[in-house]
Amino acid sequence: MFLERGSTPYAIVFLSAWASVALIIKGQKLALQRRCLLEEYRVVPANPSFILAASTVEVVMNNIHRTVDDPRHFVLFNRIQIALSNLRNLGRVGDVEDILRAQGGHDESSLETSYSVINAFVWAIPVLGFIGTVLGLSQAISQFGGVLQGAGEMDAIKTSLQGVTAGLATAFETTLEALVAALLIQLRLAFLKKAEEEFLDECTEYCTRNVVNKLRIMVFERDGE
Repeated sequence: MFLERGSTPYAIVFLSAWASVALIIKGQKLALQRRCLLEEYRVVPANPSFILAASTVEVVMNNIHRTVDDPRHFVLFNRIQIALSNLRNLGRVGDVEDILRAQGGHDESSLETSYSVINAFVWAIPVLGFIGTVLGLSQAISQFGGVLQGAGEMDAIKTSLQGVTAGLATAFETTLEALVAALLIQLRLAFLKKAEEEFLDECTEYCTRNVVNKLRIMVFERDGE
């Protein structure tokens, strides 16, 4: 019934399916990214006596590359790799914090950008529903005009009006179904985005606890004297 109302419902179904699949894939990617926070994938040694310095950076780097093939595809490992790869050129712990903060801002910006297409679909789906309703109304009004022009016996008019009112109901159902689809997608998007934002916050906390707090850059300064 829904797909018998012209081409507009096909577009609604297509965009809804596309957005739903995109959200499912993003959810699976988030689950994979979260595994980096697990203790079994720890790349910075948990030993309290471990200190991040020029002589120990390679230990962390090797752990990262043993854990994943390409750290750039993982938010947490990418942050750590970028910060430590510049460690020899830095003069104080605050510089590392600045790099991690800048990379965190970049990750947040990338998160917002990744939802731009889905947000466009959430906007477009109700609009398509309204377009379908307008088209349905125009057809129903056209039929109603035909009924009035061919007015004959009352029974014939009643029969014709039943078809007109059925067309009106169908037209409004198109908008209703589009609004429901957009609402469900928007709710799923909101929950997933919140989960991703929480993950980025956890990455920031992880880097502070396991990278910044273990740095001893004064060693470099003494070496340079």
